[in-house]
Amino acid sequence: MKRTTLGRTGIPVSALCLGSMTWGSQNSETEAHGQIDIALDHGLDFLDTAEMYPVNPVRAETAGRTEEFIGTWIAKTGRRGDLVLATKVTGLGQILRPGQPVTPETLTQALEGSLRRLRTDYVDLYQLHWPNRGSYHFRQMWSFDPSQQDRAAEIENMMAVMDRLKGLVDEGKIRAFGLSNESAWGTMQWLKAAEATGGPRIASIQNEYSLLCRNYDTDLAEVGLHEDVTLLAFSPLATGLLTGKYQDGACPEGSRMRLNDTLGGRVTERVFPAVAAYLDIARRHGLDSAQMAIAWCLTRPFPTVPIFGATSEAQLAAALGAEALTLDPAVLEEIDAAHRAHPFPF
Repeated sequence: MKRTTLGRTGIPVSALCLGSMTWGSQNSETEAHGQIDIALDHGLDFLDTAEMYPVNPVRAETAGRTEEFIGTWIAKTGRRGDLVLATKVTGLGQILRPGQPVTPETLTQALEGSLRRLRTDYVDLYQLHWPNRGSYHFRQMWSFDPSQQDRAAEIENMMAVMDRLKGLVDEGKIRAFGLSNESAWGTMQWLKAAEATGGPRIASIQNEYSLLCRNYDTDLAEVGLHEDVTLLAFSPLATGLLTGKYQDGACPEGSRMRLNDTLGGRVTERVFPAVAAYLDIARRHGLDSAQMAIAWCLTRPFPTVPIFGATSEAQLAAALGAEALTLDPAVLEEIDAAHRAHPFPF
């Protein structure tokens, strides 16, 4: 598998990243271990998790289980050095430390918990799962109101957290720092905080990105390119929509999405004609639609590593095959045309 470098860190990672959010809900510990083994056999060594995982649903009683599964794999195999391991600290309003934002104190507490569950003494990439001030991601752009933010307080918090991150780097507990569900303004402020404090420069931003969700193509693409911030593109299959399994009202047993999610506002009805357009492109060119969607992410003109998850070995094998797929220029042209015909449907 091809390799790239995470931001300006000098840390080499595989061109694809394996997400783990279903481990502990939809996947057992044995299945999780098997996925790690298969990924490594194919040259994928970049693994992403979070202290709140698994999801679907997120529950206090299962939070941390995914990290525990990874930790038992590390303990069993002794292969910690074969992984580039990323995890995330949750923030305001979530089930862990409810009501508490990310601060130097909660950051330290969260990291210690993750290290314990992962059975390691360091993580390669430590990420903020979302900003304290809120986010327009996950279909929240319709009501996002930045006028309510306290700019001075936000920047003061960033400086304090960055100073603590510097200490954690010096202690050898983290190698690099990244963001998630962030904006262009937030990313630039974190870069300024790193410069001012000597803390770790922003290596990556983990935002949703797919053929159906291309918010990143605007201001953040420019930030990513010029500031060498790698996009860790999560949900490149748009929660499975781009596989076609939800077309025509279908709802496969065990799937994460339910029809009421679709009709309740999480997914607009405009998404299905858009998906149909991309499925048609894949069909006419003899491509697997999931592989096409992931491979397309690798063609973007800014540094990008797609993060995909799998609930079966067949899904994992299909996703791994996307890295070797080169999309014909005609396919890319048709994808561009479909995007113009179906802008921002998801």
